[in-house]
Amino acid sequence: MTVSCVETVIEQFEEMTKDCKRVQRESLRKILEENADAEYLRNFGLEGRTDEESFKKCVPLCTHQDVEPYIQRITDGDGSAILTGEPITSLSLSSGTTQGKPKFIPFNDELLESTIQIYRTSYAFRSREYPISNGKALQFLYGSKQTLTKGGIIATTATTNLFRNSRFKSAMKDIQAQSCSPDAVIFGSDFNQSLYCHLLCGLIYSNEVQFVFSTFAHSIVHAFRTLEQIWEDLCTDIRDGVLSERITDPSIRQAVSKVLYPNPELADRIYNTCVGSSNWYGIIPQLWPNAKYVSGIMTGSMEPYLKKLRHYTGHLPLMSADYGSSEGWIGANVNPSLPPEEATFAVLPNIGYFEFIPLERPIGQELENSASVHYIESEPVGMTEVEVGKIYEPVLTNGAGLYRYRLGDVVQIAGFHNSTPELKFICRRSLLLTINIDKNTEKDLQLSVEEASKLLAEEKVEIVDFTSLVDRSTDPGYYVIFWELSSDTTDEVLGNCANCLDLAFKDAGYMGSRKVNAIGPLELRVLRKGTFHKILDHFLGMGAAVSQFKTPRFVGPSNHKVLQILNRNVVRSYYSTAYGN
Repeated sequence: MTVSCVETVIEQFEEMTKDCKRVQRESLRKILEENADAEYLRNFGLEGRTDEESFKKCVPLCTHQDVEPYIQRITDGDGSAILTGEPITSLSLSSGTTQGKPKFIPFNDELLESTIQIYRTSYAFRSREYPISNGKALQFLYGSKQTLTKGGIIATTATTNLFRNSRFKSAMKDIQAQSCSPDAVIFGSDFNQSLYCHLLCGLIYSNEVQFVFSTFAHSIVHAFRTLEQIWEDLCTDIRDGVLSERITDPSIRQAVSKVLYPNPELADRIYNTCVGSSNWYGIIPQLWPNAKYVSGIMTGSMEPYLKKLRHYTGHLPLMSADYGSSEGWIGANVNPSLPPEEATFAVLPNIGYFEFIPLERPIGQELENSASVHYIESEPVGMTEVEVGKIYEPVLTNGAGLYRYRLGDVVQIAGFHNSTPELKFICRRSLLLTINIDKNTEKDLQLSVEEASKLLAEEKVEIVDFTSLVDRSTDPGYYVIFWELSSDTTDEVLGNCANCLDLAFKDAGYMGSRKVNAIGPLELRVLRKGTFHKILDHFLGMGAAVSQFKTPRFVGPSNHKVLQILNRNVVRSYYSTAYGN
């Protein structure tokens, strides 16, 4: 993106956000006009009206469960105007993996255009802060298999829907650096082969790489953990100009062989850098000296990976990518210099119609962690009516068939950019760990694990990844936390970790239940190395894409295969004695 193009995009954003109230009215009118014939809207008696008052009066708030029967008819091949005026011809699979099966989400051209606009906006603000010269991007992107539903509708991940779309690909060429890897690597049939070749192509073009990107921070950390294991093989390929025999996918071999040639000088530089790196700190700027930053989604469930990511990135800034979900986009990061923990996202008022449900803390819970509060809800307000410092759940209406759709997130209003709110992501609302009156969410689990990990840091041991479940096979039920560790440590340390995990859950219902043994002692189960890679492989086998994969932080009882993988790979187990029961 040229300097003039960057400034044009920023000027358009500044102009649009000066009068968000008007832009929001126009966005809703456009959505409702284009989808007036949709059965979903007709069922609620909207009768072609497009004003805000009628829309809110007629159409109720909804969740995925409410629209699932309509989406099911689309997957079964019903080509009528069900959720949208024009039939839906593609579906995205959400990245949600808690219950072992992803959700179907409608995908159409309106969602494609809003994605392009979000990317264009945040890229412009990043480029103004960190100008990018002509070069390449080391992008860890992975497509997934496209499947046909019973009704002949294409279903794949949102990432794949985008990167297989010619309109999206041409828009991306206009606004950001070209990927080091050819398309054959992104859409390869085997994740491990694609990852190997992403790293190889990144090293081949090491002096041209301007930034490093993946959809989620998890993918970047996984890539560099892998680099620690395979760097010598990559050096051999570059030195000899011959691709490793581990790459068996014909399309990947053909595409990568075209850019690989003998380069002993580069191989020596990589070899010396890796040999001289005792703990891989700052390896990204060492190997890619012209990289300006590392970018990806780094909020929410990605926060636990930031410590390791900072280890690899050294002095390079981390930039959290934009705020949205498989259902649709909401905001762009227009303050790229903020660290991920403080990242805010400016709502784009023309890509959808947005409402916010005010969430009030009950009396006595004002100081509790946001994740564990059972909020009192008020009537939704418009995006220009939110108040700084207050917390809300966003509600989305878009052109892809979702109307007043609750996203299930908790966000705080950090401020305003002109008249558009800047959101700070706090946590998901959904409860994960609950047995009776206890209420703990992903954020509570994350805080508990962070607290216990301090005991491991003293031993120079890291948590590679973690998840949890509720065990109700005995009475009382209890929490189980699974850890995969970077190296072994003593029983004494791990026993102390189990106690620390137990005490770190500060929810009043949990602490009270533990004291009277209405919830049993927490159990810490340590897993074999590579267990979470097996879980990743399982989801890949189901058609998920690595770039969209999130480790399930809670494993529900219906998630049989993941439970099986976890239980087969437990090597040690420790029960908390923190409450003396």
